[in-house]
Amino acid sequence: MAGTQMRAYFDFETVHGEEIMVKVAISPVSTVGALKNMTAEVPGWDFEKVKREGQDLWNLELGKIEAETTTEGEKVNFYTAMYHAFLSPTLYMDTDMQYKGIDLNVHKAQNFDNYTTFSLWDTYRALHPLFNLIQTKRNGDMINSMLAHYSQSVHKMLPVWSHYANENWCMIGYHSVSVIADAVAKGVDGFDREYALEACVNSARNKYYDGLSYYMSGGFIPEDKNGNSVSKTLEYAYDDWAIAQMAKKLGREDIYTEFSVRSQNYKNLYDKSTGFMRPRLSDGTFKAGFDPLDTHGQGFIEGNSWNYSLYVPHHPDSLINLMGGNERFSEHLDSLFKMDLPDKYFAQTEDITREGIMGNYIHGNEPSHHVAYLFNHAGKPWKTQEYVRQILNKMYRPATDGLSGNDDCGQMSAWYIFSSLGFYPVSPGSDEYEIGSPSVKKAVINLENGSKFIIEAKNQGEKNVYIQKVLLNGAPLLRPTLKHSEIASGGSLIYEMGPKPNKRLYGK
Repeated sequence: MAGTQMRAYFDFETVHGEEIMVKVAISPVSTVGALKNMTAEVPGWDFEKVKREGQDLWNLELGKIEAETTTEGEKVNFYTAMYHAFLSPTLYMDTDMQYKGIDLNVHKAQNFDNYTTFSLWDTYRALHPLFNLIQTKRNGDMINSMLAHYSQSVHKMLPVWSHYANENWCMIGYHSVSVIADAVAKGVDGFDREYALEACVNSARNKYYDGLSYYMSGGFIPEDKNGNSVSKTLEYAYDDWAIAQMAKKLGREDIYTEFSVRSQNYKNLYDKSTGFMRPRLSDGTFKAGFDPLDTHGQGFIEGNSWNYSLYVPHHPDSLINLMGGNERFSEHLDSLFKMDLPDKYFAQTEDITREGIMGNYIHGNEPSHHVAYLFNHAGKPWKTQEYVRQILNKMYRPATDGLSGNDDCGQMSAWYIFSSLGFYPVSPGSDEYEIGSPSVKKAVINLENGSKFIIEAKNQGEKNVYIQKVLLNGAPLLRPTLKHSEIASGGSLIYEMGPKPNKRLYGK
């Protein structure tokens, strides 16, 4: 059957109290495939057995991190976030490994599980880095799925926002490259790295994709030629940096040099006279009528210049210098969190509501998710600690309306998981995490290699948001970062918490 707005119903002759048992199966290929899936996966009619097996499988996944919290609400928040984080991407193939590809032909996955639902504008930021920590095999399969998409694409591009046998072209950037580069940086195996680099480079050189020809020739996208130009330029620059890191790791100096140069294109849109990233026109001038609070017609997608001007996750120290140095930058960040943003600036903007805003910091949408951690680079890590804990407490609640925005296929939840543990991947494609302020009392990360990384926050409490001391494997940690290898090899991280900032925490 095929059609639109179709309905179906079934009548059964039953007696009072009789139960009807129904099995439903789906397939990305055919009804024959659906029946095969049913036979292979649910051959019997034991409902309780199927329910129990499902619960066991979920508990196995949720147990990848064992968290102890100070309140029951925080525990509900944490494991709700874990559950949300594991809902997407989704497995997309039959039990015989067949699936319908982006070219609408039937393919067979070779030595990997095929996935879809890649909401990459959201999930490259923290969800896939989380998978690189606790779902490494699956993330390798997801990358193989992206590479299969690339091989089937008439554009020879990696997924932008793919869903089943469709490329939605939703949002901006080519953030598959970030997912792949982050996996390479963190030693995830199971895919062809050289082929992956080829796919990344070809995706980033596609001149007819969303303003890329202007970006490649002039170093920025002119707003009068292609809308949302500032957001695109900034996100392309980050993606290019990710490609450069991958190329360096694989010994391709030519590609490293090319994309390192491109990764600095964010500088071309910084307007010193206003202190913000600002749209430029094709004649090189800055666009008139600029309002850094406005989300419409200013060159940004689902955000404003106050938030997007801070989107240089790959070169935070350079951004700080560009914006006037540590003190001036810190004042700017403080203002972001404390100012009063009138409703008119976001009333008509998709995915942004008052519940997802602190001052002018918009946590209910993704471009700002790294921002609180930038105080670390400005020499004020205690401010990172303070604001991270505020976000954890205000933007996540154990209620039906407890999220401050669309979970976006797990990104909002991945932010919560990382930040609750006390660190966050500000720049995926790097092997480092920025330290924030943990909200858990204790957590055990059960790594796929069999090792355990144990996190403990001594003297944890609602008011004790400031780190007094950090010990990594018993030795003082005198930097606001953790390396992925330090976690992946197993060990311990102990935070000593207190109610007042330790402004010499890292010896400076």
